[in-house]
This record gives sequence, structure tokens and C-alpha cells, in this order.
Amino acid sequence: MVHVPAVTDSETTPEPGEHEPADVEPVKAEPGAAATRSARTWAVVLAACAGQFLVVLDVSVVNVALPSMRTDLGLSTIGLQWVLNAYTIAFAGFMLLGGRAADIFGRKRMFLAGLAVFTTASLAGGLAQEGWQLLAARGVQGLGAAVLAPATLTILTAAVPAGPARTRAIATWAAVGAAGGAAGGLVGGVLTDLLSWRWVLLINVPAGALVLVAAVLWLTESRAKEARRRLDLPGAVLVTGGLAVVAYGIVQTEQSGWGAAATLVPLLGGLLLLAAFLVVEARTRTPLMPLRLFRVRAVSAANAGMVVTGSASFGMWFFLTVYAQNVLGYTPLQAGLALIPSSLSVVLGSKLAPLLMRRVGARHVAVIGALVGAAGFGWQSMMTADGTFLGTILGPGILMTAGAGLAMTPLAALATESAAPGEEGLVSGLVNTSRTMGGAIGLAVLSTVAAARTSHGTDPVALTEGYALAFLTGAGLLLAAAVLMFFWLPRHSDT
Repeated sequence: MVHVPAVTDSETTPEPGEHEPADVEPVKAEPGAAATRSARTWAVVLAACAGQFLVVLDVSVVNVALPSMRTDLGLSTIGLQWVLNAYTIAFAGFMLLGGRAADIFGRKRMFLAGLAVFTTASLAGGLAQEGWQLLAARGVQGLGAAVLAPATLTILTAAVPAGPARTRAIATWAAVGAAGGAAGGLVGGVLTDLLSWRWVLLINVPAGALVLVAAVLWLTESRAKEARRRLDLPGAVLVTGGLAVVAYGIVQTEQSGWGAAATLVPLLGGLLLLAAFLVVEARTRTPLMPLRLFRVRAVSAANAGMVVTGSASFGMWFFLTVYAQNVLGYTPLQAGLALIPSSLSVVLGSKLAPLLMRRVGARHVAVIGALVGAAGFGWQSMMTADGTFLGTILGPGILMTAGAGLAMTPLAALATESAAPGEEGLVSGLVNTSRTMGGAIGLAVLSTVAAARTSHGTDPVALTEGYALAFLTGAGLLLAAAVLMFFWLPRHSDT
């Protein structure tokens, strides 16, 4: 394995007039100075994690509100799926651009810009009167999230010195991100039942404004030294377009089948766009995603693990919520409340991971997480149309989410600890991109698998059979992830 030095304090340059980053300790500090520095460091971590929570929350918060959106705006079944995909594809496709922009123009500046775009688009989506307006707003939301998310991890790693403290901070970031996805069902259910579906988006306005104020007060500016001030816009457009067209082709299989021209043309077109993206990245002087990054084993293996585990975990929340509502007859609020234990489980798994990493290593913890998640998915695939809360939601849900939390922290830590100087934002963006890209494509695939089994049936038994096959497919994906990570992730790590 090629060893790349971990990020150090000297690798970021404060803006003129700004204070030094929170992790720079004076040579002779007063006793109270260390406590003040520590408090400010964790205030930075809190602000970064709050931003991450918002962008991940919006991946899943709309799930329980989809039936209400369909009734109010007249959306089709495919339109409903694009309420999810418009956000996740823009999020995944532009995140590498967001990571590079953070390195070039400043992490704090991009954090604030991304949060402002995200909050404004949330307001537009909440006020939408037509389906296309909602989809457009969700796409712009994803763009804002793509600028914001990479900055959150880079700000965090710059604020906390490499070592156990940074691993704990990354675990907190991973737990908060996982909790954002997990809390989506509860937050969406409460808001939809008590107010309306519009508030699953409008709630981001006051929350975003609060985080914006905290970021202005607590964050200090930094950027990569000697970063070239050029962005690879063609690369960003190609990768986003490629992902969107591939996802569209997968969705078309629900109506046209895999062999129809309506499916094959967008699938092939999307693959060609992604191939063109790789060609552009190999030839441009300032690539969005330098392909040499993947020569570092920790980076390539961790991101591959993120793609495969993300493809299962994102779909999990969607299918749990629709099963609870469409089959068991839960209200949106009841569905959200039913997922609270799973939400706590994913946080517990993320916080437990650093302790296990010190004992058995990051590689083994990631593999254990994938296996625990696979066991939960397998259990969930045995659900029935007359299932109970304990047997078909609580038990398997806890296993699935605990596994996701255990796997996410070591993968993020391995990738970011291997970042070369000046590429922290890029690697952070790549980690988030891999997870979100896997989630977007995985949701399209699992939805297609479920639809193929139901054969357009809408009765509880048919729906349950489709959802069960989707969970069984997810279990297979996680088993594949466990094998991939066992053989590919570095065997020895100081993380």
C-alpha cells in the first residue's frame, strides 16, 4: 500500500485576519486556555455535524410524505420516485465539485454558500404548486447539499488533530449523518400528520438559518495551500448527467422491462456519459476526481465499500416506511415513531465503532458492520402482510441500522486519514459521493426489484412480496460488501 501522510494542521491556510484553526495549541498555554480551545473545537464539530444532519435528513424525510405529495400535486408513481432521485443524484453528482470548491475557495465560505442554497431551495419546494416545481426545488436542494456536505467533513478533520480524537470526531459526524437518515421517518411523520407534507421541506428554513448563524460565529476560514483556482465543470456535468440518465433507465424497467428501447437507450447513454467523465478526468490538468487517488488502497477500497453498503442502506428506510404505511396501515406519525429504535441503533453503532477499531482494527469493524446489516436485511425479508412491530420492524430494523453505523465510521476514517495535503476536501467529497451515489442507484434497483415481484399488484400480500425481495437483494449486496472489504481494505491501520 502506498502510504499517504494524514492531514496535519499545517496543510490549511487561514484567511487573512482570521484566527488560527481551533486545533493549533500555543506552546505555553494557561490551564484555562486548553479548556477554551477544546470547547471551541467541539463547537466547530457541532456546527459541521448540524450541517451534515440537515443534508442527510432530506434524503429520507420525504418518504412518509410521498402519498400526500401525490394527492396534492398529482404526481405519478415515477414522479414520486424522482422526488427522491432528483435530490440524491444532484447531491452525489456535484459533491466532488463541492469538495474541490471547498479546498480552493475556502471551507467556511463553501459551507455557508451551500447551506444558503439548500435553505432557499427548501423554501421553494415547500411552496411548490406543481409537480415540476417540487422536482426542480429538490434538484437545487441537492446542489446546495453537494456544496455543503464535503465542507462539513473537511472542517471537522482540520479542527481536530489526527489520532484518537479525530476518530471520535469522525464517529460523531458519521453518527449524526446516520441519525439524519434514520430520523427522516419520524420527522416527516410528525410534520405530515400534524401540519402538512410541505413542512418536511419548510422546517429546513428555520433550522438552516440557525446553523448559518452558528457557522458564521464559530467556524474559521481555511483552504488548501497552493490550490489551483480552477473547477472542472465539464467533469461535474458529465458525472451528474451520467448518474441521472442511468437512474432514469433503471426506473424505466418498472414499466418497459430490461430489454425495451426505453430502458436500454438511457442505460447505454448514461454509461457513455460516465465513460466520457473518466476520459475527461484522465486528460484535464485540474480533474474533478484525480484518478491517481484510487491508487491509494485505503481510498479506493473504502469508497468501493461505501458504494455497496450505501446501495442497501438508503433503500432500507424507504421500504421500511412504505411497508409500515401501505401494508401494516400505520399513519405517517406511527411509521415515524416505529423507526425511533432503529434511529438510536444507528447512532449507537457509529459511536461503538471507534472502540472496536482500537481493538480489532478498522477493516474488521467494517466487515462486521456489513455482516450485521446483512443479517438484519435477511430477517426483514421474511416479513409477512400481517407482521407485527416486534418481529417485522423492531428486531430487523435494529440489526440493519446498527450494521450501517458500524461500517460507516471505519470506512470514512480510512479514506480521510489517507488524504494527501491539499486534497482533504476532495477525498471528503468522494466519501460522501460514493455513499450517496450508491444510495441513488441502489434505490432505483431495489424499487425495480420490488415492482417486478408485485407485478403492479397493490394488495398487501403483493406489496409485501415485493418489499421482501428488495430486502433479500439488500442482504446479498451487504454480503458482497463484506467479502470485498475483507480482501481489499488495508489489513493494518493506525486509525
